[in-house]
Amino acid sequence: MTQTPTTVARRAGGIDGFFRITERGSTIGTEVRGGLVTFFTMSYIIVLNPLIIGTVPDGTGQFLGGGDAPNLGMVAAATALVAGILSILMGVVARFPLALAAGLGLNAVVAYSIASREGMTWADAMGIVVLEGLIILVLVLTGFRTAVFRAVPIELKTAISVGIGLFIAFIGLVDAGFIRIPASQATPVELGIAGSLAGWPTLVFVVGLLLAIVLMVRKVRGAILIAILSATVLAVVIEAIAKVGPQGFDADGNPTNPTGWELNTPAVPEGGLVATPDFGLLGQFSLLGSFEKIGIVAVLLLVFSLLLADFFDTMGTMVAVGGEAGLLDEEGNPPRTKQILVVDSIAAAAGGVASTSSNTSYIESAAGVGDGARTGLASVVTGIAFLLSTFLAPLVDMVPFEAATPALVVVGFLMVMQVSGIDWKNMEVAVPAFLTIVLMPFTYSITAGMGAGFIAFVVIKVAMGKARQVHPLMWVTAVLFVTYFTLGPIRDLLGV
Repeated sequence: MTQTPTTVARRAGGIDGFFRITERGSTIGTEVRGGLVTFFTMSYIIVLNPLIIGTVPDGTGQFLGGGDAPNLGMVAAATALVAGILSILMGVVARFPLALAAGLGLNAVVAYSIASREGMTWADAMGIVVLEGLIILVLVLTGFRTAVFRAVPIELKTAISVGIGLFIAFIGLVDAGFIRIPASQATPVELGIAGSLAGWPTLVFVVGLLLAIVLMVRKVRGAILIAILSATVLAVVIEAIAKVGPQGFDADGNPTNPTGWELNTPAVPEGGLVATPDFGLLGQFSLLGSFEKIGIVAVLLLVFSLLLADFFDTMGTMVAVGGEAGLLDEEGNPPRTKQILVVDSIAAAAGGVASTSSNTSYIESAAGVGDGARTGLASVVTGIAFLLSTFLAPLVDMVPFEAATPALVVVGFLMVMQVSGIDWKNMEVAVPAFLTIVLMPFTYSITAGMGAGFIAFVVIKVAMGKARQVHPLMWVTAVLFVTYFTLGPIRDLLGV
């Protein structure tokens, strides 16, 4: 009797059967490796999130966690804890290879546009994050968020994956210092420094990228993880010998040591590999305190801006990751879509409760998928690694951007390969797809790219006399995006 994948899955028991590992053509070892790749690729958030939300005083002059000075260790511990719990939840509930952590971009909005408003406290700001998460959860439970996702044409879903591929490749190149903003600002970006590659950290990135490419082309298992670990070892050796040091800025904001390491300096920690975490941030939020401080209208606009970014970023991310894993159905939908969106919605609120900013699904999960991950077990492994990092923060700090970012460039290439799935001769879908693809990296925003594509799709259909072909929810989405893009003028008009 012929054994179908379903038959094999039914016979498989334990971990294999629960996560459908064999059915999806994977192994437990591959899932563990993929989960670790995802962790190392996104572990930068443990350091970066504290630098964003932990160094900005609120409207009363206090820093996150209270006090007149930043407490970055406390923010890092909470960031890792929440990311770990939510990634495990995603793996167990949705059984999808998607990890979560504090959202970049969203944390900057919370820090610079919400908490720093006059009279606002960090607790008030985190209360707004909780409200946004709860609203998104209601939208998922009522089926609205899932319905919007399913209303998006397959061509746009493909374009979202391709655009995110370019986006994360660009992120990798920028974070590694391979591409930089020129000092003269004559152009938006340039190669290295003044058009040349310089510095030991850049060498580490190039070696790591070439190693990942060669291993991937030769179909070596664990290519991306091997490249990350090898580049990290090389970075530690170089730092020990050359004493490169980190990049920095002087009192006037001018860069110092431009050929130094980005974010983390790769050195064996002097105080040991274990540190006791401080989880004092948990529960420091005020759900309704912001209404009294800045008014109902201002709060609603802030919640809306966070909500729309969260709402659509995750849609794009799960399509991109699902497409890379080969898990999408014929309409471009990943399995257990509702469960994915429920966990992601809970994550938004949980980030506020833990004072780490809104947590969301990470596109860096595609790095683990690129290394073979296909199931939720990979997310569980990533989550466990995050939990361990609350105690092993010094070990995580050994991995510099230059060693981890080659994974993003390689995975970006893999995702861009899906571009062949778009009918470029059909202008009605080709133009919205093009705008979606190019605006994600050009605006440094998944949401902006999706919004441009959705609006263009509706406008073109109307112009062609095919308005009836547009799903009602696409109309709603287009209007929401128009509102999102004009939030600045709307705030000015309302005086908030």
